Amino acid sequence: MAEAEAPRRMSAVVWLTLLLAVVSAVDKSNFKTCDQSSFCKHQRNVKPGSSPYRALLESLQLSQESMKIQLINEENKVPLLLEFYGLKGNMTRLRINELKPLKPRYEVHDVLIQDPPTSRLSVTGRDENSVELSLEDGSHKVILTAKPFRMDLLAGRDLVLSVNSRGLLVFEHLRQRKDSTPTKELEAEGGGGEPDEIANPALPSEEESAEKTEQPEDDSQKDPEEDPGSWEETFKTHTDKKPNGPTSVGLDFSFPGVENVYGIPEHADNLRLRTTEGGDPYRLYNLDVFQYELYNPMALYGSVPVLLAHSAQRTLGMFWLNAAETWVDITSNTAGKTMFGKMLDYIQGGGETPQTDVRWMSESGIIDVFLLLGPSPADLFKQYASLTGTQALPPLFALSYHQSRWNYNDEEDVTAVDNGFDEHDIPYDVIWLDIEHTNGKRYFTWDANKFPHPQEMLQRLAAKRRKMVSIVDPHIKVDTGYRIHNEIRSRDLYVKTKDGNDYEGWCWPGSAGYPDFTNPQMRSWWSSMFAYDQYEGSMENLYTWNDMNEPSVFNGPEVTMHKDAIHQGGWEHRDVHNLYGFYVQMATMEGQVQRSGGLERPFVLTRSFFAGSQRYGAVWTGDNAAEWDHLKISIPMCLSLSLVGISFCGADVGGFFKNPEPNLLVRWYQAGAYQPFFRAHAHVDTTRREPWLFGDENKALIREAVRERYALLPFWYTLFYQSYRTGQPVMRPLWVEYPQDPTLYPIDDEYLLGDALLVHPVTAQGARGVQVYLPGKGEVWYDVHTHQKLHAPQTFYLPVTMSSIPVYQRGGSIVARKERVRRSSECMQNDPYTLYVALGPQVRLDRFGRLH
Repeated sequence: MAEAEAPRRMSAVVWLTLLLAVVSAVDKSNFKTCDQSSFCKHQRNVKPGSSPYRALLESLQLSQESMKIQLINEENKVPLLLEFYGLKGNMTRLRINELKPLKPRYEVHDVLIQDPPTSRLSVTGRDENSVELSLEDGSHKVILTAKPFRMDLLAGRDLVLSVNSRGLLVFEHLRQRKDSTPTKELEAEGGGGEPDEIANPALPSEEESAEKTEQPEDDSQKDPEEDPGSWEETFKTHTDKKPNGPTSVGLDFSFPGVENVYGIPEHADNLRLRTTEGGDPYRLYNLDVFQYELYNPMALYGSVPVLLAHSAQRTLGMFWLNAAETWVDITSNTAGKTMFGKMLDYIQGGGETPQTDVRWMSESGIIDVFLLLGPSPADLFKQYASLTGTQALPPLFALSYHQSRWNYNDEEDVTAVDNGFDEHDIPYDVIWLDIEHTNGKRYFTWDANKFPHPQEMLQRLAAKRRKMVSIVDPHIKVDTGYRIHNEIRSRDLYVKTKDGNDYEGWCWPGSAGYPDFTNPQMRSWWSSMFAYDQYEGSMENLYTWNDMNEPSVFNGPEVTMHKDAIHQGGWEHRDVHNLYGFYVQMATMEGQVQRSGGLERPFVLTRSFFAGSQRYGAVWTGDNAAEWDHLKISIPMCLSLSLVGISFCGADVGGFFKNPEPNLLVRWYQAGAYQPFFRAHAHVDTTRREPWLFGDENKALIREAVRERYALLPFWYTLFYQSYRTGQPVMRPLWVEYPQDPTLYPIDDEYLLGDALLVHPVTAQGARGVQVYLPGKGEVWYDVHTHQKLHAPQTFYLPVTMSSIPVYQRGGSIVARKERVRRSSECMQNDPYTLYVALGPQVRLDRFGRLH
């Protein structure tokens, strides 16, 4: 069609301009602030105070598994339905939706591994303005206050959490635009082709249409649709038309006695979340941010809407199940100065209590939030894993060392690098190929000039028991000579524009289509493409890297897809945005499982992710830089991911951008050897940085770091097996194991691997020493290099040299190692184990070690 052909004639000059815009350092003006996001600005303008919402106690319905009650906005009279569930395993679930929406609102699918089993609720108290519910375990109660609406959760006599205590519940109901006729409005809402092509929930049924006249008018306050941006907003050169109008939701939660909150990755920031007063909220909106800025709440590549609140008394969590653009405000407060605090004083007595307030704001969807009641960190991890699954158990090679760059040039280059590791006696398992290995950025293909014999290349690697990873991105070159494109188009599986045409944007191949991975048919077809007879040149030792799957659209708003693009079922992209990369990795992983008949475990690396992505493989921290601060930030970034279920995390060793100085590269290898995913990677414009190119002394130091990783592979594999079985993180903040030690709450420059090893990477240029804290009253730790015994708790200054980083083994643990040097992990299969037994102050058989 003419409309589709026109963008393909974009001049080389314009195309070059797009590329230059992408490869420069991050330009924050390309990405929205809260003030530039209409719904965020609008919600932030709603200030704490008395909530306009009232619960209608006369509407309360209680079954054995749930409570349902209507909420009414006293200002616009729009009714909502609140559902509250007690869940097995010390959890609850709160859902709020419109009672009679004009059309269905989007609800997230495929993230939960099952419908969570419910537990019994019972009414144990009631008066004219409140009702008290008891959960089945008998230790938790919920007090629902009708006017103003609020919910307070108690553990025994302790008030641990309040909902809407600051009156910030926002639920923008679906409505017709006042200056539009119903016919015009429905035409504006169409997206995805003719009405008979997509079952569009944007189109109301006849019954729903009849109910439209029953919707109350918002006469008593300024209607949100009058706010600029409610039905249309412009950012830079892009206009976002909103056929459904303002549909945002928001809710506040308060944690008395809590000063430390964590989670909601991905952000290049400290582990402990900061207050957002006076600045932007933390943003969750998956974006392609080229060379990101540090210590900033701006969005990055992935989003996991899970927050942990920790104190010496308990660990709580919340999981905000919404895939739309989301902002999270965090404020420090004093409970004694709030209405919430007055209730706390009444119940517990005493004066001022520290408090952390958290406010969630999402552009669309419904409110669906799980409250994880702990009370220990281990309990909370188990609870979250019961909802979204545990970390997939990776194959052993995936825990080994990976060598990558954009790009290894051809088969000869791959062979030379592969041989180089053998010549310099450095083990490695996987070599990676970036986008240049394809035929013109057509994925599932090979450049016939550079890689004419891919299977022979793979066989040479297999002979050394090594693997390869090739990149397969989700943007598909628009080319009628390209089989993949033709099949997706013929099956009508591309994302659509609001006008029903195939959505096209610009990415590495030029003009590209974007498969609709929210469609199960698309995912099934994509999985089938990894079969050996479909992906020509592939073999059993070829695995996959999904990049650019936020999705990245170079000429799109904020370098991503237009929000009014249409997915299967008629849902707008704004509803599902943060799920796109999740679905890409899901389909790719399933393809690898299918190609082996379910006999081999897959390995898929993804840049974009969501809650539940841990089930499908590994993630990395994206396009970092060869700078000391980027080495340092890799620790809290991976710790934050670990807290929300994603243990298989790493950062590009050496930094993706720029050229690392030798000392930085050495320190990065030493740190990376003790992070779950261990891969060196570099930008196409950087100088080559294979380990032997930095002189004999630095080569020896890098070799020692890599060998240390291989020696500890039995330990790593066991940690991942435990994580797979229990949901406990592999890489842990110190406070996870020592939850009552407040000294540990802000620490993010050292961490634990399991419960046995404490690691303190050296991340400062020219450092002559580091401050080390050893936790655990009455415990002992052993320096793994010198075997010196040290008593805890204590803080001390440790002089360091370039030869190693501080690592300590916990007394009372056993760490298994394999110490014979081999070229790859598979070659170590029959090697003997060496057990390092670290005696504690008392022999405790229950902590003596595990091996899988």
